[in-house]
Amino acid sequence: MIIVIKSQIPLSEIERICEELRNQNITTEKLEGKHKVLIGLVGDTTNLNPEQIQQLSPFIEQVLRVTKPFKRVSLEFRHGEPSEVVVQTPSGAVTFGQNHPVVVVAGPCSVENEEMIVETALQVKAAGAKFLRGGAYKPRTSPYAFQGHGESALELLAKAREVTGLGIITEVMDTADLDKVASVADIVQIGARNMQNFPLLRKVGATGKPVLLKRGLSATIEEWLMAAEYILAAGNPNVILCERGIRSFDQKYTRNVLDISAIPVLRSLTHLPIMIDPSHATGKSEFVPTIAMASIAAGADSLMIEVHPNPAKALSDGPQSLTPQEFEQLMLEIAPLAKFFGRWTRLPIATGMATHWLYEFVDYS
Repeated sequence: MIIVIKSQIPLSEIERICEELRNQNITTEKLEGKHKVLIGLVGDTTNLNPEQIQQLSPFIEQVLRVTKPFKRVSLEFRHGEPSEVVVQTPSGAVTFGQNHPVVVVAGPCSVENEEMIVETALQVKAAGAKFLRGGAYKPRTSPYAFQGHGESALELLAKAREVTGLGIITEVMDTADLDKVASVADIVQIGARNMQNFPLLRKVGATGKPVLLKRGLSATIEEWLMAAEYILAAGNPNVILCERGIRSFDQKYTRNVLDISAIPVLRSLTHLPIMIDPSHATGKSEFVPTIAMASIAAGADSLMIEVHPNPAKALSDGPQSLTPQEFEQLMLEIAPLAKFFGRWTRLPIATGMATHWLYEFVDYS
């Protein structure tokens, strides 16, 4: 249930309303939007009468029931207003959200060694990426496949951040490793295979760290949003949803099937920012640029692109990884497209990894 408050309400009046509701064993959450102040009511609200709540204060504009099974995640919970996830990186704050630049995350599937991860980090930053992705712990289908270097890889990610100033996104697979991962990661990733690992979701939610939640391989959109609800219910509103392709009947030509329709569907259901991972969706590097641009056209807030200095020798997911030069070319193609679709962007004045960039932040909306 949502209480919409009129503007210019005294803070003391908000607290009084919340106290009245807490006396009825209801948890209240104050939500400050750009135009409205909302009070979210969480708990058993079935017996609450909206008309009686309306009488609690003359400052109450409207009382609405949230009809979706996912409450905090629902667009209704924010009265139709999108949320933002602001992440502090060594280079400054980066905001994921509908009214901000498309944020590009890039890097290898796995952290292999210091030279490789630092070199890749420098190159993707030069091309315009804001975050470095890299797996320290790798969930693999085969128990004999490379599983990642674990804690030592986290140290290498920390080194790459120190050298470049990029934010770090890396995956946690086990609650036992969460503290180690959270000490390095600016955004903690929950991978597709762990989307419904509910103890992990709860514990990640309790850290307060921004979370990237990937869609499960065969998960419905509602199951995905309910997984996000676990994180928000644990007190962490900073969740980014990542569509990375789902299972289908025809996987001969691509690794997965990117559900591009998930973008407008999510826009109608949730306030959370949306990322697209075209690398895992297609599994083939030659298809990544097309899907990346289609995702921007459909309204994605962020892209995650796998980049490796030598994909043929990558320890994992080489076939879907772009070279640094291919990634630079993709960024050149993304910039005018993002501008055309009304997103802020940064435009290069020349090509080549060693050239300078013109930072042009213009609101095209």
